[in-house]
Amino acid sequence: MRVLIPLAQGCEELEAVTIIDLLRRAGIEVITAGLDDKTVTASRGVRLIPDVQLDDVMQQEFDMLVLPGGLPGADHLDADRRIHTLLKKLSEGGGYTAAICAASKVLAHTGLLDGKAATGYPGVLDGMELSSTEISQDAVVIDGKVVTSRGPGTAMAFALTLIAQLLGEEKRSEVEQALVR
Repeated sequence: MRVLIPLAQGCEELEAVTIIDLLRRAGIEVITAGLDDKTVTASRGVRLIPDVQLDDVMQQEFDMLVLPGGLPGADHLDADRRIHTLLKKLSEGGGYTAAICAASKVLAHTGLLDGKAATGYPGVLDGMELSSTEISQDAVVIDGKVVTSRGPGTAMAFALTLIAQLLGEEKRSEVEQALVR
């Protein structure tokens, strides 16, 4: 299993690091990609060094693409046409797309929440004209191969859900037990 996690300037570090860490604990190959060649300074000043630049992986195949939230990180992801292209390609190819916090709006702008149930940071999806999207207050929402989550406080549940989607409940349980939750 291969998962791409784009890292934008101003992303929410708690979400990004939690997702990367837990997926790697599950044995999933995680590739972090910066939108440019700079070190990413997250929303609370933590510096993250992406594995590659996004341009380097545009033609590669992934099983899932996960968008960390945070502001202005989610806005940077949303403004990047490459992210929308990758999301559409993955969705059309039967792969998983996932977003947490403010990044749920990127899925909405790409059209991936049309006719789906989804969640995001409070107020992010509510202000959008998403007449065919059922907006939920649940911590994590799975609708087909689209997975969304609320925010930093739900990052661990979100990451464990992603593991279950990719590798099954047994692997999720194995990773969760080792965390001593």
